[in-house]
Amino acid sequence: MHHHTRDLIATERCDVLVVGAGPAGLTAAITLARYGIDVLLIEKHRGTSPFPKATGVSTRTMELFRSWGIEQQIRAGSMRVRPVMTFARTLLDESVLAVPFGYPTDEQALTQSPCTPCCCAQDHLEPVLLQHLYGVGGRVRFGVELVDLVDTGDAVLATIRDETTAAVERVEAAYVIGADGPRSTVRAAAGIGIEDLGTIGDFVSVTFRAHLTHRLVGLPAAINTVEMPGAEGVFVPTSRDDRWIYARQWHPETGERIDAWTPQHCVELIRAASGAADLLPDILAVQPFVMGGHLADSFAAGRTFLVGDAAHRTTPVGGTGMNTAIHAAHNLGWKLAWVLRGWAGVDLLDSYEQERRPIGASNVLRSLRRGPGPEQDPDAGLAGDIGVRYRSDVIHEVESTDETTGVVPGVRAPHAWVQADGGCRSTLDLFDGGLTVLTGPDGDGWHRVVREIAAQGIPIRAVMIGRDLQDSNGDVARQYRLGAQAAVLIRPDGYVACRCESAAGDPAALLGAAVSMALGREPVSAVGLLRAS
Repeated sequence: MHHHTRDLIATERCDVLVVGAGPAGLTAAITLARYGIDVLLIEKHRGTSPFPKATGVSTRTMELFRSWGIEQQIRAGSMRVRPVMTFARTLLDESVLAVPFGYPTDEQALTQSPCTPCCCAQDHLEPVLLQHLYGVGGRVRFGVELVDLVDTGDAVLATIRDETTAAVERVEAAYVIGADGPRSTVRAAAGIGIEDLGTIGDFVSVTFRAHLTHRLVGLPAAINTVEMPGAEGVFVPTSRDDRWIYARQWHPETGERIDAWTPQHCVELIRAASGAADLLPDILAVQPFVMGGHLADSFAAGRTFLVGDAAHRTTPVGGTGMNTAIHAAHNLGWKLAWVLRGWAGVDLLDSYEQERRPIGASNVLRSLRRGPGPEQDPDAGLAGDIGVRYRSDVIHEVESTDETTGVVPGVRAPHAWVQADGGCRSTLDLFDGGLTVLTGPDGDGWHRVVREIAAQGIPIRAVMIGRDLQDSNGDVARQYRLGAQAAVLIRPDGYVACRCESAAGDPAALLGAAVSMALGREPVSAVGLLRAS
């Protein structure tokens, strides 16, 4: 892999080089750029993906987009679908069965979030993310491929080639993020292995346009399974203007060839499977893909980090893949930014893999289980999305608490509607960009300490019930278990790092220890102090 790196034109420098401009790479780059980090994103293709690909945008993903102020732009491309998987003879036939596929209804989502899930295609989502990245100062170069990567211990040296000019250049970065897909060049260069967790089979996906929606009885389902003999498969709506994917299993191992999937063959299959014999579908793309799952042996090595399919590839079952990728990229992005800004210790970076790899593993395995199983209950979508719990060295693990009593460290901080910052806000709207110490009405002791910590240059603010937010119905106090003296430390990703029951004793030492721990700057005494509390 090592090419001669002398005689190269220029050495460009950046804080973080992100390789790959899919949802994971775009999310990582945006999260970094929003903190003022100099990020360079390179993508070997000439632009974002022209294909619809993933269509399910989960509740938690919409919360992240809300925190960036782009929720409405994402929703502008949404389709009206029923959040279920249906089974019928053909698309136009009455369905015999409808099962939840892991997404909550809007009503279910709104009990736990200010956001609802969204069904929109990736080729709508990616350009919105790209424009947002430009808007927050990210640099992007399309048509540029990573050729080689060396971690010197002090920096990462990347050799890149511009496909248009064939010019080879060198980029020096403090860190590199591999968001370059299942056959990741970055992963290979870092020497990280990969485990194949299973395969469901080989499939072909046909993207087409046809006047179908108006013929359906009601709204299409997010996934429409058809059982027409000889044309079994699924239909997935991918835009408001009647663009669809029809996918079915095929068997290349028996000598079946992809060039047999001519436009005419596709038209015949789509007519049979849809039940519309006179349909005139316009075939836009035919793509074979393996429905399988894999997991990288680790998500980091030295100054290299993996996100998205480079770290974990799921099958499309359950619509978790892209969302898992976005959540992990956001988790890594804020941590790298805080380390580069000098606000956090380098140990914070270890928590990326500790927090995200178990979730990646579990989502890959879940996506390999076919069909409706016990985990497809309606709450599974929220449980596996908003309800994931992080465990890591920067989360103050509490032993033997009664899990049912509200907020524990490692969970996404609960949503409640409050009056704050001059308007009606979700509690989630208070957390982006800094650490937040949420206190009960007697939190003055905590607030003095927060001012001292902020004076050291760490972005942290205190929010007191009754002063900074009005909790008229007691929702926040109840959900956060905020006794008059208690304080909860919440990270910029909206996850709870620590809770302190009372400011009795030495609030400065206690909160200082909690913040040090949450930011990977833990002094030796911190753990003892926290445990004693």
